Amino acid sequence: MEFSDHIVFVDESGDHGLENIDAVYPVFVLTFCVFKISDYVNIAVPRTQSLKFQYFGHDQIILHEKDIRKQDGVFLQFRGDAVRRHNFLGDISNLVNEVPFKIISIIIDKTKLIDMYISPYNPYNLGLRFGLERVAQHLINAGCSSKLTHIVFEKRGKKEDDELELEFRRICDNHVLGYKKFDFSKLLLRPLFADKRSNSTGLQIADLTARPIGVNFLNPDKQNRAFEIIEPKIKAKKIFP
Repeated sequence: MEFSDHIVFVDESGDHGLENIDAVYPVFVLTFCVFKISDYVNIAVPRTQSLKFQYFGHDQIILHEKDIRKQDGVFLQFRGDAVRRHNFLGDISNLVNEVPFKIISIIIDKTKLIDMYISPYNPYNLGLRFGLERVAQHLINAGCSSKLTHIVFEKRGKKEDDELELEFRRICDNHVLGYKKFDFSKLLLRPLFADKRSNSTGLQIADLTARPIGVNFLNPDKQNRAFEIIEPKIKAKKIFP
């Protein structure tokens, strides 16, 4: 089997539950970050590793958006050094800006979803379906139709991962009920589940993209430097409903 020259990393922001919806952040966001493998190997990975060594002296930390934003864990060191924090955030922004990749974002407005549907579909499954449709079309346009492309997710737990893999395969086998917008038999997609401790560069970059997109959707007029950086990389966006 021939492998694709692309790889996709997926991250989420918000929870996909429809009970006790957070009034401050009532959305679920999935981002699919599509890399050419040559760009990933030659640019994304070495640039990320270099940044880690520059600020921490090793590469065993995980660049997690929430921890960076709240200055928790290893990022606690920046609380007492405003200049160093400013420089670090600037270099993180430059990293995301300069690494070549495309973003396909799916935003599920959970409040509208439960208002419009008596038995709404699981927001994660909706996001997965909408995202895979757009990823698949992008890969076909890039000439990957007959090659295997891996879609990498961060592990969440055995039950959750099994359910996600089942839904993923149902979608790719064209077994999802409802409207049929895309024929997934046109290409080969395979889910891959990575432990957070695997220190995946792609998952860490994807993690930096999801929340800024959700925040911009909820507050489009508010200055959002993180979103301004990633906006040019957004190849496709779906807001539902």
